[in-house]
Amino acid sequence: MGAQARTLENVWVPQTLERVLADHPLLKGCEPRYIRLLADCARNVQFNTDEFVFRQGEEANQFYLIRHGRVALEIPTPERGPIILQTAGKGDFLGWSWMITPYRWHFDARAVELTRAVALDGKRLREKCEADHHLGYEIIRRVASIMEDRLQATRLQLLDIYGICSDATKRRR
Repeated sequence: MGAQARTLENVWVPQTLERVLADHPLLKGCEPRYIRLLADCARNVQFNTDEFVFRQGEEANQFYLIRHGRVALEIPTPERGPIILQTAGKGDFLGWSWMITPYRWHFDARAVELTRAVALDGKRLREKCEADHHLGYEIIRRVASIMEDRLQATRLQLLDIYGICSDATKRRR
C-alpha cells in the first residue's frame, strides 16, 4: 500500500500544479504544453507571517505565483526601517529578477500574513526558454505586462506623494 500511495502522490502533485498554473492569472490561456513545462519547474511553498521570501542582493533564481496571503515588497533603509513599495496578494506574480542579469533581487519580499504560493525554478526555466524561444517570448510577454502595470501604479503613487508635498509646501509659503 505504501508504494501505491507514493505512486499516486507522484501522479497527483503534477496534475494539481498544472491545474493551479493554468488557472493563475499570469498563465491564463497559456498553451497546455507550456503549462506542463512550467509544472516541471514548480513546487508548492509556504511563508509564515514576517518570513522573508527573498532579500535584496541575494541570488534570484525563483519566482512566485501567490495563491493565498500577502507579501510586501520593501526597500530596507537604516534610518526609517523598511519602506513598503507594494503589496502582492492572491493571484499576483512575485519576482522578475530571475529573468534579468545579474539575477539578483532588488528588494526584500516579506510575508505580511501566512502566504501560500507556487515557486518556479527560474534557472531551469531560463534553460527551457533558451531551448524554446516561443516559450521564452510567451513568458516575457506576460511578465512585461505585469511590470508595466506595476510601474504605472508606482508612478501614480509617486504623483500622489509629491502632489501632497507640493500642496503642503505651497500652503507654508
